[in-house]
Amino acid sequence: MRILIAVPVFNEERYVSRVLERILDYAPNVLTIDDGSTDRTPILLAQQPVEVIRHARNRGYGQSLVDAFRWAGCYGYEWLITMDCDEQHEPEALPTFYSAIEKADRADPPIDVISGSRYMDAASAVDRPPPDRQSINQLITQKLNESLGLSLTDAFCGFKAYRIEAIKRLSFTVKGYAFPLQFWVRAVAAGLNISEIPVRLIYNDPNRSFGGPLDDARHRLEHYLKVLEDELALHEGLLSAKAAACAGHRGRA
Repeated sequence: MRILIAVPVFNEERYVSRVLERILDYAPNVLTIDDGSTDRTPILLAQQPVEVIRHARNRGYGQSLVDAFRWAGCYGYEWLITMDCDEQHEPEALPTFYSAIEKADRADPPIDVISGSRYMDAASAVDRPPPDRQSINQLITQKLNESLGLSLTDAFCGFKAYRIEAIKRLSFTVKGYAFPLQFWVRAVAAGLNISEIPVRLIYNDPNRSFGGPLDDARHRLEHYLKVLEDELALHEGLLSAKAAACAGHRGRA
């Protein structure tokens, strides 16, 4: 089983060396996507035995993930695990993802996306999330579940495992932090099978910036809802057909 760990980074000089050293204890194949860092991050990355994609300018979180998908596909990886570089995703959880991947291959039907959830196991939480982030996550998660027939508990967790053969069937245009909304709609429209596993909720920096107007919670929510609305409208036919097929299957069961 060939598994690649991908870590998007942007101005992470505070964390990047320590995080990568911990990841390398659990994973031999690590890719970092430097999204136009202007601090010492590029210098620190050069000191680590990891692959690096570097954007000449900041292109967005979503674009960093798309680049990771493409890299994994080009180099023959079967699974990609994405995680953040700010110590909110624990490298020590990687064996749990490896175990979930093994089970995903044996599942019927096989699982294509294993999404970490910070809200499945409240007892394991290390910190409390900022209230605006938690409320936006809860609202968006509820809307995704209602619109797509999912049962997610955490729409925005970036600690995920993706089956590369399944991801190759998708294309993406959202380059920023609204990427997960496009991802969930397109994954369901394409018939990908999704599961969640618990990860610890950690917030080292509750004041971390989204950049520009997205730092305003109301504007951020409006932006997310607009992306979700547009994606649902774009894939309305496919989603309706899949919902009808599922209803028919349940009726024959």
